Amino acid sequence: MSSDNHDERSETALDISEDAFAALVEEVLAQLPESMLENIDNVAIFVAEEPEDGSDLLGLYEGVDLTERDDYGFGDLPDQITLFRLPLLRMCADVDELRREIQVTIVHEVAHHFGIDDDQLHELGWA
Repeated sequence: MSSDNHDERSETALDISEDAFAALVEEVLAQLPESMLENIDNVAIFVAEEPEDGSDLLGLYEGVDLTERDDYGFGDLPDQITLFRLPLLRMCADVDELRREIQVTIVHEVAHHFGIDDDQLHELGWA
């Protein structure tokens, strides 16, 4: 699949509605370990169709990771994790694979929130 051909990039292996995708995200979040969830601080999770740059990025963490926070607190806007629906749909052949990729992507982006960089994620098998 060519990354510069928009028509090919628009095709997905799965036909999952935005609502069904959001429900899968909620399902995955509910199954994450409590020890992970209790340490997430002031993070909002969103779903967008595509990254603005047109890449095949699956997820994006935007914010100040926990290791870099000094005077962070009341009144600060939440950090954001964005999952990109169409790139995830393009890479998955079935709903079970999609559920796994959503989980991997969420864990990957939450790890960035915890201050874990991509090199460490590769070592841990989450990149």
